[in-house]
Amino acid sequence: MLKIYGIKNCSTMKKAFDLLNELGLVYEFHDYKKQGIDAKTVKTWLDSKGQDVILNKKGTTWKKLSENEQQTALSSEEHLIETLTTHSSMIKRPVLQTAQGLIVGFDENAYRTLKSA
Repeated sequence: MLKIYGIKNCSTMKKAFDLLNELGLVYEFHDYKKQGIDAKTVKTWLDSKGQDVILNKKGTTWKKLSENEQQTALSSEEHLIETLTTHSSMIKRPVLQTAQGLIVGFDENAYRTLKSA
């Protein structure tokens, strides 16, 4: 089964939900604003896709951090995981977990190739 991670009130998430529904794909939604996100999951994503894909440096949450906080976050994987679990808004959205792996960010073409489990 597909599992999509993100924040409910996000325009990119709405596009992802709309397309998954249009395609008739069954999915589970994990709202990490309400449910949080654990370090193990974040580590798995970083191992799979790398920090450049997972960390959203364009978002306001990242930009609100001081330069020192940003440097600390980037100084080690441990610090980055701690930052992302504390400030889940810094995780690029959505993260879609599929049988074939992760799709990070909204990629309409990749979603259209998915089959319902």
